[in-house]
Amino acid sequence: MNKFITVTNPTLRRLSAAFLALAAVTAIEAATITVTVKDIRYQTVTGFGAAACDGAMCPFGSDTQPVRLLYGPTSKIGLNIMRMEISPNFKGDISFADVGWDTPYDWKGSLPCAKEAKKRGALVFGTPWSPPGEYKTNGTAQGGNSESQGYKRGELRKDCYDKFFPWLNTFLDYMKKNGVDVDAVSIQNEPDWWVNYSGCLYSPEQQLDLVKNHADALDRETYGVRLISAEPLGFDPKYSNMLLNDPQARKHIDIIAGHLYGHPPLVNMKNAAVLAAKYGKEVWMTEHSVSDNLNRLPDWHEQLIFAEELNECMLAGCTGYIYWYMRAHWAFVGTGETKYNPGNAKNTLLPRAYVMSHFSKHVTGSTRLETLSSVATGTNSAFETSAYIKGDSLIVMAIDTTKNALDLKLQLPFKVKSGTHLLSTANDNLCKELPIEINEPVDGLTVDLPARSLNTYIFMIDRGSTAIKEVQREKDAVTSVYYDLHGRRTDNPHGICIERFADGTSRKVIVE
Repeated sequence: MNKFITVTNPTLRRLSAAFLALAAVTAIEAATITVTVKDIRYQTVTGFGAAACDGAMCPFGSDTQPVRLLYGPTSKIGLNIMRMEISPNFKGDISFADVGWDTPYDWKGSLPCAKEAKKRGALVFGTPWSPPGEYKTNGTAQGGNSESQGYKRGELRKDCYDKFFPWLNTFLDYMKKNGVDVDAVSIQNEPDWWVNYSGCLYSPEQQLDLVKNHADALDRETYGVRLISAEPLGFDPKYSNMLLNDPQARKHIDIIAGHLYGHPPLVNMKNAAVLAAKYGKEVWMTEHSVSDNLNRLPDWHEQLIFAEELNECMLAGCTGYIYWYMRAHWAFVGTGETKYNPGNAKNTLLPRAYVMSHFSKHVTGSTRLETLSSVATGTNSAFETSAYIKGDSLIVMAIDTTKNALDLKLQLPFKVKSGTHLLSTANDNLCKELPIEINEPVDGLTVDLPARSLNTYIFMIDRGSTAIKEVQREKDAVTSVYYDLHGRRTDNPHGICIERFADGTSRKVIVE
């Protein structure tokens, strides 16, 4: 039976109100979020990266310091994918003298950074903003959306479809002869966005025609290159779905790609990833920037919004996340522009790079696990989480954007014997490493979740006392995919092949 006590004395009433207020604060501070991690496995994450450009898409030329700061397993950030522009042709359609740029608008401008990235074990890929102007309906590399360009839409001419992939081969040949083996090439940057700068429009039907009937001309045998779909502005699934639903086109595509402008990850990207998972294709987010229009350095809340985007991309099925500029006051490396100082010294790491490192240093090479979270009533916590397995490591990401410090109760699929907490709570308090005390192997524990924080909890699985169960796989994912000895995805394996499983392991097999 419930009993209610009414306080009538004014003094007692005031004391009671104070006690209740204190209790409410204590309740918020002691509130617990429960995250249950299950051994149900989704995508294996290839990695994270950025585009080798700054300013008005200007390549760095001989300045490779941003790459040296950001790339490689021994760097503080650990990026391993680099994007570069494939300019329309070697000489280029634009005179840099006209716009005050120092770096020639040609393939040579990306070479130094590409070489440095490859030296550090990175994947490098190229994206055309436009094929050569002579291949297009408006006769120029420009998109055509301006009065000076006559508002003439720039599209690849039908009679030049057979020239497109041989043109990409010339780019691959140039880079190879100059010491860079390009890992992948894309069909087009933002084929659905009519622009007044370098650009080319494709409908999903036009892209299908181009790939289905002409992609055989891409010289995979010589260059060991993979093909990326066009990269629509908002990751419109129509572009990739049309390719993957066609058996002839599907065999040419290794990676589907897109950007996030105007469309958050858990909408279009997540929808596009369903068919990609079915056919064993990778899913790359190849361009987005968060808070790039600021006339100041980003504050910590904006950095947490970036962390949430990274996390949501992983939840959407993303296998590769590539940010926009490497060097910008709102990106990873400082520009030295005095109007954004202090804190924007040229070629120094910015806070956003350290936020990225939570994922790039630890999630790269891992396989995402199922997570279920329960937020306690009354906390009103904006909370996100994801979890991963990599070898003997179990990784849990947790992001809380509110002012409330909480307890995070973890239910894990394996017993763990030790742990480390990587904590970031402000632009000047980044990647602090704290030990997690575990006295004996456990599969459940409670850890701190500080206010307004980005957290990476890394646990060592106790293989001795934990029998790893047979992996449960996502119902829509294929159990394994096959690659030839050049690393090219094949839907019709034959002879000696590499079989890769959803948990990231692989083996060499002979397929009759």
